[in-house]
Amino acid sequence: MTENDAGPRVGWVGLGAMGSPMAGCLARAGFAVTAYDIDPARAHALAVDGVAPATSIREAAAGSDVLGVMVATPDQVESVLFGDDAAADALPAGAVVVVMATVGPAPVRRWAQRLGRQQVDLVDAPVSGGAARAGAGHLLIMVGGTQTAVERVRPLLDAMARTAPHVGTAPGDGQKVKLVNQLLCGVHIAAAAEALAFAETLDLDPAATWEVLRGGAAASFMLDDRGARMVHGTDEVKSALDIFVKDMALVTDAARAGGFTAPLAEAAEQLYLTGHRAGLGRRDDSTVIEVLRGSPSTST
Repeated sequence: MTENDAGPRVGWVGLGAMGSPMAGCLARAGFAVTAYDIDPARAHALAVDGVAPATSIREAAAGSDVLGVMVATPDQVESVLFGDDAAADALPAGAVVVVMATVGPAPVRRWAQRLGRQQVDLVDAPVSGGAARAGAGHLLIMVGGTQTAVERVRPLLDAMARTAPHVGTAPGDGQKVKLVNQLLCGVHIAAAAEALAFAETLDLDPAATWEVLRGGAAASFMLDDRGARMVHGTDEVKSALDIFVKDMALVTDAARAGGFTAPLAEAAEQLYLTGHRAGLGRRDDSTVIEVLRGSPSTST
């Protein structure tokens, strides 16, 4: 890999709620980052961090040692890599693509094979931790890929992560661990929503009940984080409900493919689907409590 004095030249595609703070974090750490998003204003907004805007995916990829991809869905990653404005056409031999979206292991394996034919490696590195931790470089990153490819992108991973364990040597292994993570997160959010809605039916003050429970054996990160927004309400979207519609579908699809019964994941998935059908998909995922209150609404 050819590197300049500041380290690998980094191309970046996807500047949403997570991608934007991640790209900014890399630039502040001293990496030369050229970024593209379908909304040009997002790239220009990162100029203060030192991110150079690109006008196309190919421009972001051209000459890059590493291309980070942080979009939402498998179809979007496919389009970034092999669509009309294809990153794969612009990447030099020896580059590494780092897929940081949660997309499941099967498409990652296919992309790795296609990129490998042009001497480009793929590392899958899905993340957990939310936008605030992304901006601070405190994410958990679950890394799958060959030892050689992972070592080449290790400086970037360490700049973005509190911890970035190498969980497996095959592209897609990181996605598998992320699916386990998302099963837990999705079920924990659903459980928090059910518990707090149950408190309301018992004529308890949900905020006071939440304050009591968050310090006891029933505590969890999701009860603490999402529970606060459930009992106090929010207009801010820190993580859209539709993200869990996608992720729980990935979890249950993988479970079925492996012949595994995942009843809690399936129940949580139905809760998020009900919220989506009620028009809550683009609102914060904490609004899933509205489904359990029996009156989901698109307004707060």
